[in-house]
Amino acid sequence: MTTRRRNLILVRHCQATGQEPDAVLTAEGLAQAEELSRFLSDYPIDFLAASRFRRARQSIEPYAAEADLPIHMDSRLNERTLSAEPVENWRAVVRDSFDDHDLRAPGGESAREVLLRAWAALDDVMEAGHALPLVVTHGNLMALVLHSLDPAFGYGGWESLTNPDVYHLREERRGELTFERIWPG
Repeated sequence: MTTRRRNLILVRHCQATGQEPDAVLTAEGLAQAEELSRFLSDYPIDFLAASRFRRARQSIEPYAAEADLPIHMDSRLNERTLSAEPVENWRAVVRDSFDDHDLRAPGGESAREVLLRAWAALDDVMEAGHALPLVVTHGNLMALVLHSLDPAFGYGGWESLTNPDVYHLREERRGELTFERIWPG
């Protein structure tokens, strides 16, 4: 009996008009979504999941239409709620949360809480038997996931993320996930 190795494509959404859940893609973001669709057509993707935030869904809609795949919405993939109110030093909160997973701004989520829900969603997708699933999410969530796989991917890794950004997570050895940035190249 062959054991299937876990594997997944993780995408950060295209350029958007803002951070709120209903923010839409900019004109450039819509063009990026089309370019992303062309890039992804080289991969045997058989399942799509996305954050419930509009910009995540819009980022994968061109590919979903071309591949004739439904987009499964999952709120566990939503961006981190950094705080209930605007935070003047929000970059410091993001930076420090890579070292202190329990750090929480007032009314916000800690990195630990984000990782628990993110990994629950990612594990569900990877364990469902898909050949190559794809998940669309957001920058802080993505960076925290990548950091949990490789501690060297921290605040600097988060700062280096682009809109969009694409990583391939794969299990090389049983129980050990690695990642590789596959786009932009």
